[in-house]
Amino acid sequence: MEGDKVVISVMAPANPEMKLDTNTVTGLLSDKFKIKFEFQATTMDGGPAKEKRQIAISSGDYPDMFLLIPYVDAFTKTDLQKLGKQGVAVPLEGLIKEHAPNIQKALDSNSVLKAMSTAPDGHIYALPQWSDCYHCTYPNKLWINSEWLKKLNLEMPKTTEELRTVLRAFKTQDPNGNGKADEIPMTTDTQDGTLIGYLMGAFAYAPYGASNGIPSLLKLDGGKVTTPVDKPEWREGLKYIKSLYEEGLIDQASFTQNAEALQAVGNDPAAVRLGSVPVLWPGIFVQLSSKDGRDKQYDAAPPLTGPTGKSYTGYNNPTSIGYTFMLTNKSSMEARIAAIKMLDSIYTDEGQLVANSGPEGVGWVKPGPDDIALDTTVSPTWKPKPASEVPQNLSWSSMGQYYVTLALRNAQAVPKDIYSEAGLERRLFEATKLYEPHVDKAQVFPEAQVWADPSVVSELATLKTNLDSYVSQGQLAFITGSKDIDTEWDAWVQGLDGLGMKRYLELYQQAYDKTRPGN
Repeated sequence: MEGDKVVISVMAPANPEMKLDTNTVTGLLSDKFKIKFEFQATTMDGGPAKEKRQIAISSGDYPDMFLLIPYVDAFTKTDLQKLGKQGVAVPLEGLIKEHAPNIQKALDSNSVLKAMSTAPDGHIYALPQWSDCYHCTYPNKLWINSEWLKKLNLEMPKTTEELRTVLRAFKTQDPNGNGKADEIPMTTDTQDGTLIGYLMGAFAYAPYGASNGIPSLLKLDGGKVTTPVDKPEWREGLKYIKSLYEEGLIDQASFTQNAEALQAVGNDPAAVRLGSVPVLWPGIFVQLSSKDGRDKQYDAAPPLTGPTGKSYTGYNNPTSIGYTFMLTNKSSMEARIAAIKMLDSIYTDEGQLVANSGPEGVGWVKPGPDDIALDTTVSPTWKPKPASEVPQNLSWSSMGQYYVTLALRNAQAVPKDIYSEAGLERRLFEATKLYEPHVDKAQVFPEAQVWADPSVVSELATLKTNLDSYVSQGQLAFITGSKDIDTEWDAWVQGLDGLGMKRYLELYQQAYDKTRPGN
């Protein structure tokens, strides 16, 4: 204890502008729940953040609590089962029942959240974030420069060959008008890219993967757990992507550059250079509210239709399958109770708004009579303040997004002008309507709800690491031509079996069967 406050050491990711110790929301929660937070900040860069977390755990020098961010450094089910077994992660279900009515209500009313939170032994070792994010549910989007389309008298592409025609024109017809061949028809970055996922959808259902080139390996065929990556349709998709790459229509840097490098090209002060970018939303590759308005040039292209008439899109719901709130065996009982009560407050609409956006009047306000909700069929209940008016280091932002329901998200007031900075949510909402009809939910493997038997968790983790690496490296080799897709495909597919793909599918089949009704 320090004074009347319980000390809780916390590992959490933060960017350089975010000083967690002096953050406004940290202060509010500290006062309200009598907690003295001692933050060990990592980084928003996933690789180093995970590494720091792993080193802390393996050395035994880990904190009382982890407060992670799904897209940075969340724990996996495998991590959880190991840490639970080792006694590092403290079961939360008793604490929730006694001290957290809002979390309990969420678990009782949301069967997917309950299934993804509860390990096979009945314990809740950590909680995931839940965000009903419509635009994040269909993440494999392509943003295309519609100003360039207009200038070159081209339609928005709807098929794989129409896209090729557009990219060729972007490359050769100087759409930015500066007399230089400096246009990049298509590019992305390694962390955010959905290039393979987007383009593959015209050939096969590509399960959504975490980042460029690493699709999830699993899909359903009836009640059977299978993989799409060894099928002839996948090969055809890779051939198509390779053909674009060979023509210089896909930038070589797509598979090597980080997010900062992509932004630098998108914001190049000399000229608008990006023709199309496969990522979740435009702010990844261009500064929103750019002085020259270039960010308004990009619109979503619909999922493409391939040569045999197929047109799929990836599906990502729940939008986070990682685990971000964990209490460890280093924590005192007072710390556990204070921490779970704090989290419980974040499970209310008011708590959610404050954690995400900061206090009322500073980060968000009540809507006015003329404001329109994101979902135009409901009345708005809150309105985010423009980013330029919001002080830095105000909220926990992504670190506090614990229970963003569809009702809360859709009730935010958003301007009609989709290209204004404040209209971004409507721009993404409208764009996503192009994608929703293209998902085949019957093929979606419900990864969030499926837990493997603890006895095979380590084996599965090793198989997944090896298979993910083999698939992403192999695909890249086929696309860039360092492997010949015509002569080396069969050997590559055999290599999957050599790394245990059949065993991987068999173990996931057993786990999936346990989740089905009647089992």
